[in-house]
Amino acid sequence: MATQKRSLVIIPTYNEAENIKNLISEILSQGKNIEVLVVDDNSSDGTSKIVKTLHQKTKKVHLIEREKKMGLGTAYIAGFKYALHHGFDYIFEMDADFSHDPKEIPNFLYEIQKYDLVIGSRYINGVSVVHWPIRRLLLSYFANKYTHWITGLPLRDATAGFKCFRRVVLENIKLDNVKSNGYSFQIEMNFKTWWKGFNLKEIPITFVDRRRGLSKMNRKIVWEAVFMVWKIRLRAIFNRL
Repeated sequence: MATQKRSLVIIPTYNEAENIKNLISEILSQGKNIEVLVVDDNSSDGTSKIVKTLHQKTKKVHLIEREKKMGLGTAYIAGFKYALHHGFDYIFEMDADFSHDPKEIPNFLYEIQKYDLVIGSRYINGVSVVHWPIRRLLLSYFANKYTHWITGLPLRDATAGFKCFRRVVLENIKLDNVKSNGYSFQIEMNFKTWWKGFNLKEIPITFVDRRRGLSKMNRKIVWEAVFMVWKIRLRAIFNRL
């Protein structure tokens, strides 16, 4: 009898108490072999306490607590290492604010049978973004055009944060060498995956701006992405990925 594949949804959090309980519930309802790992950066609003309570009710909920706010990229790296150590087959990235719909998870799991990295794209079928101000939409859209121009990465949404990796991808990336920590982290991981010859697939999703709480986007994150694409391309040229 074939062993059922196990999936882990990694969710970085910082003050997401308003969302996290309902989000985890919806994620777990998408399949019996799906588990959740929350990586919390010392939230002051009790996010980690909520996750601990859920863990007591079901062992499908896991928690990594960090001492301070350390950023998106390092949170995912911690989550990837946890997933590999605990034998998960499919590893998801997902936001904590319901901008990513948990009901899309089965679509990812269907496509990951044929591809190595599946990316939920906001721009594969036109523009599928709800409630974003036009300035942020244009920033995101042209950032992806810029990324493609510099790196050659064959994606329309290289900065997307809803995605699923096969474990073999993460096993072949030197996770400690991943340099970016903001939203450019997504670009770097996509590029490393593509550069190593793995197959990428974009599937359409509708991105809905967060229901509650405040956006984590700021000017520092934007500028990190601007310069990171050049660094990634140069490292690839000199075989230092």
